[in-house]
Amino acid sequence: MSFDLSEFLTEGLISSVNNGLIPSDLATVYSGNYLVKSLITQAQVTQVSDAITAYKAAQVAAAQAQQQEANRTSAPEDTLK
Repeated sequence: MSFDLSEFLTEGLISSVNNGLIPSDLATVYSGNYLVKSLITQAQVTQVSDAITAYKAAQVAAAQAQQQEANRTSAPEDTLK
């Protein structure tokens, strides 16, 4: 079994963002630095970027769902007045 540093770095950045360990902006900087040092490829930088975009979209969707739930639970009281 061989160790693939570029894969390790790419997956590490993605999982760190997804688990809230590092901010997405910092992951973007890290991936750029890794690219400049030829530790990862442009395709892997794109993979990190796509994962960050998906993470941010999921965060927005979760916040919207939470707000809709809050509005739904308070709406019956408002309509009875």
